[in-house]
Amino acid sequence: MKRIAVVATVYRYLSHAQHIVDRFLVGYPRDGRWHRPDMKVVSLFVDQKPEGDQSEARAKEFGFQVYPTIAEALRCGGDKLAVDAVLIIGEHGNYPRNDLGQVLYPRYEFFRQCVEVFEKDGRAVPVYNDKHLSYSFEKAKWMVDQSRRLKFPMLAGSSLPVTWRLPQIELPPGCQIEDALMVGVGGSDAMDYHALEAMQCMIERRRGGESGVRAVQLIQGDAVWRAGEEGRWSKQLLTAALSRSDTPQGYTVTDGRTQDMLANGELPKLVKNPSAYFIEHNDGLKTTLLMLNGALQDYNFAGRVKGLGVQSVQFLLTPEPNVTYSACLVSKIEELFETGRAPYPVERTLIVSGILESCLTSKAQGQKRLETPHLAVSYRVAR
Repeated sequence: MKRIAVVATVYRYLSHAQHIVDRFLVGYPRDGRWHRPDMKVVSLFVDQKPEGDQSEARAKEFGFQVYPTIAEALRCGGDKLAVDAVLIIGEHGNYPRNDLGQVLYPRYEFFRQCVEVFEKDGRAVPVYNDKHLSYSFEKAKWMVDQSRRLKFPMLAGSSLPVTWRLPQIELPPGCQIEDALMVGVGGSDAMDYHALEAMQCMIERRRGGESGVRAVQLIQGDAVWRAGEEGRWSKQLLTAALSRSDTPQGYTVTDGRTQDMLANGELPKLVKNPSAYFIEHNDGLKTTLLMLNGALQDYNFAGRVKGLGVQSVQFLLTPEPNVTYSACLVSKIEELFETGRAPYPVERTLIVSGILESCLTSKAQGQKRLETPHLAVSYRVAR
């Protein structure tokens, strides 16, 4: 039975730690049955214990220890690494923001302390890091570099790439994507990460794989609508993406009629402060994320694929408190821990972490286009 150490910012109701760790403790639905991982949580480090903290109660109920340091959690109070895998869940909690508006979650700091234990004890184990690797691409790259140097498998990212898709679309490996657009909602540096990663898991299957990003730009307000009129983003793809939404706002909510929000002029009325993230890839592909708070409440992708036309899909987010899409993610984490192989490349998370930081920098510098030679992250996914 695999032994798991958990390193988390907080462990409370509806936190990421609660969603993920609880599934290792009690099981989760998978393939139409209840699945109990053949794994045991044996230790926990939690950085903050706000009101509603569940860490001590979970430890008492399930027989593991809460330790005051990360090193002690990984060694289970002894003098050598005593676990087979590490869960790093640096999401939620009271942490400051930087000038770009990013929450300074200590994922890099947590990871670094794990690496120090691996080095001192002469053994490394698989690591899962929840969501983006760091607010800093430099720190994120260091994390990936250490996994390669010490030769331990690493997985990162969120649940959107592995949740159910409506319809169940997987773009063919080696396809030629001519244009791609993602629609998302929510706050910056949290929900835009989800949207960017969902788009990346679709476009990474194109011919040649991912080749890196050469430039980005983030614009806001009326400039977003003007960019659409100028053809910088595709109205056809936006309509296709919106057509997959289960949560259109406006007339659909007030009197039940379905609507083409772009054609009937409702979109600018519903969305008070739109954002457009323009991403130029090294192979010439240009992609767009539109964050349209007020128009919908879910995440939808559309892409124009040579020979297939426009393909569009919703990334399904099921309701609280069970949020069963997190069970989809846990199944991938379990696969990493069981097999010692990452089910998809950590480079996906690395490049999205860098794209987001660069886009937020673009916004902070007057919404100007930024060259991004440092985002020369190339990778391919398995068939």
